[in-house]
Amino acid sequence: MKVTIRVNGKDLSYETHFSLRKFISGFVLLSLVMLVSSRSTDSVYENQIRLSVVKTGLEQQVALVNQLKKDTESQVNGIVGQLGDMQSELNRLDVISQNLARKAGISVEDFSLPETVEQEIGAEHNLTIRAEKLAAALETKIQQLTALESILIGLNIEHQSELAGRPIDKGWLSSYYGIRKDPFSGQPAMHKGIDFAGDEGSDVVATGAGIVTWSGERSGYGKLVEIDHGNGLRTRYGHNEAVSVSVGDVVTKGQAIALMGSSGRSTGPHVHYEVIKHGQQVDPLPFIYK
Repeated sequence: MKVTIRVNGKDLSYETHFSLRKFISGFVLLSLVMLVSSRSTDSVYENQIRLSVVKTGLEQQVALVNQLKKDTESQVNGIVGQLGDMQSELNRLDVISQNLARKAGISVEDFSLPETVEQEIGAEHNLTIRAEKLAAALETKIQQLTALESILIGLNIEHQSELAGRPIDKGWLSSYYGIRKDPFSGQPAMHKGIDFAGDEGSDVVATGAGIVTWSGERSGYGKLVEIDHGNGLRTRYGHNEAVSVSVGDVVTKGQAIALMGSSGRSTGPHVHYEVIKHGQQVDPLPFIYK
């Protein structure tokens, strides 16, 4: 099918003929070219956006990795510092335990870490293994210190239980151990302790650590305190005004256990002090000046 276009003017007349089919085909072709051109432009723009997003993401990943590296280095440095502190503490405790053992007169080698242990810890570069070895060494040192503490406590108890010194803080020795004139009958009689006179109400103190086995009235002694010190030794403190301990109490050397008085068979304020060894009264004087 053909289409004729005619244009008539005052000075010009124009006429053309063309095929309608070709016209439609050309129009469709032109539309397709324009569409493809438009799609191609949009695709490049989208790719640019995608590339920009990917680039930004990679930059963020790089920053994250760098931060993680810094954090890791900081953590590693912190761990290394803590391990160093642990090592220093271990060395300090080792020196302390050796000094305590030396002063107590016991084997230093039994309470110090072997040199091989310290060398192995110092040569270890793997932080995890080094930490494990340090923890094991510290546990060993704790056990050593615990054992040393028990030994020292035992030595201290033994020292504390040794009888020494006077049973008073203030006063004077007024009567010795042995045969003397009885103050009530006037006849010679065995005095099985020594007497310390002083001010009424002044402190009477334990001459050694031990366990109170008597606290209260007893015939002839008035208000009496008796202490068992172990090893077959006991002490008695008689004629007190008042007692300040009870049966079963654990007392230490020098602890106040009573107040000086004149209870029982007594002629004035004093403490009658006895030392009993394996059931027999002995002269307390050697223990007082021990």
